[in-house]
Amino acid sequence: MTPARLFGAGALVLAVVVVAVVLLGSGSVTKYTLTFENAGQLVKGDDVQIGGRRVGNVKKIELTNDNRAKITIELDNGFAPLHKGTKAIIRATSLSGIANRYIALTPGPDNGPKLEDGAALAATAGTAPVDLDQLFNTFDKPTRKALDDVIQGSSTWYDNAGKDANKGAKYFSPALSTSSRLVNELVGDQKVFTDFVVSSSRVVTALAARRDQLAGLVSNSNTVSSAVASENTGLEQALGLLPGTLRQANTTFVNLRSTLDDLDTLVSASKPATKDLAPFFARLRPLVADARPTIKDLRNLIRRPGASNDLIELLQKAPRLERTAKPAFADSVAAFRKSTPVLSFIRPYAPDLVGWIRDFGQNSSAYDANGHYARIQPIFNAFNLNNQTLVPAGTNARAIGLVSGQYRRCPEAASQTPADQTTVFRDSDGKLDCDPTQVLPGP
Repeated sequence: MTPARLFGAGALVLAVVVVAVVLLGSGSVTKYTLTFENAGQLVKGDDVQIGGRRVGNVKKIELTNDNRAKITIELDNGFAPLHKGTKAIIRATSLSGIANRYIALTPGPDNGPKLEDGAALAATAGTAPVDLDQLFNTFDKPTRKALDDVIQGSSTWYDNAGKDANKGAKYFSPALSTSSRLVNELVGDQKVFTDFVVSSSRVVTALAARRDQLAGLVSNSNTVSSAVASENTGLEQALGLLPGTLRQANTTFVNLRSTLDDLDTLVSASKPATKDLAPFFARLRPLVADARPTIKDLRNLIRRPGASNDLIELLQKAPRLERTAKPAFADSVAAFRKSTPVLSFIRPYAPDLVGWIRDFGQNSSAYDANGHYARIQPIFNAFNLNNQTLVPAGTNARAIGLVSGQYRRCPEAASQTPADQTTVFRDSDGKLDCDPTQVLPGP
């Protein structure tokens, strides 16, 4: 074997020895003991971390004479020894787990004394975690019941809403970012933030002093929310109409600007008259005092206990009355329009109709030796007027008024026509359906 080969083999052996020393040496550990008020659900093999990095594990868990937990941990030599002032706390990877605890170490300053293998950390250095059940045990029974309702309500809320929740999750990161900026702004001015915290503490204290009223407020708010939820259809319709309403309101507000400009002129012109308002109000006060009974009666007229006895209930029934009366009014208008020609024709005969009613009333009251006149056979045209003398008419001529065909007499033709022909009515346009030549016999 050549010297070169011997040198190469020796180098290889040396490298293997170095690697073995490094690997075997890195496997050695340093033990420390910690004391906690309780083990905080730690189990053997749980991690020991520094700054979020695993540096060891829990080796043993024992109970001391004073009923505290004595925890033995092992650290890799790469992270040992620890220094005096090191603190330990039991943490949980999540609040929902059970056996998911680890020990987080906060190393002491490097210039402090070193802690040798097997050393015990100070009793005050170990801090046990606060579990959720310990937190819940601090609540009274109504609070726990309310929290249970919140959790169950959240379950109902997210039931069958996974897709919507996933859609909302993409906004979670921007929310955190903006929240971070908000927190930075809050802590930017420590004095203002401190004052805010102190004031908030006072507010919370005041609220705690009125917890009963606050509980009633929450209960009433729940009732209101339930009522609003029950009207979700109407609320949806209202929200659908809201954009149009807002656009109309925007137009109204824009038009209101010019109105306000004109109103400024009115206000400026009204200012001189305001000096007379004080005497006017002084004189108005007795009137207002005397008007109280009237206003009271008016209030009773508008709203009064009972059914169907005030104006509000009348207005409530008005739509039904309008629906019922609308076709009746339409028919009445049509009837009036159709009856107008009939009334126009009958109107000129009003004097004859009145005269007939008058004469009929007078004649129907007459009695003679034969009794009431209606029991006697009527005789028509029994006399004719001749030279201002009534001359008995013949038997054949007495019914001339019925058979002569005088059926289209004009108004006022029921009496003798004077010589000047002024009593025969004739309308101006000559469209009245009558014959002026049909008159009573005689001059």
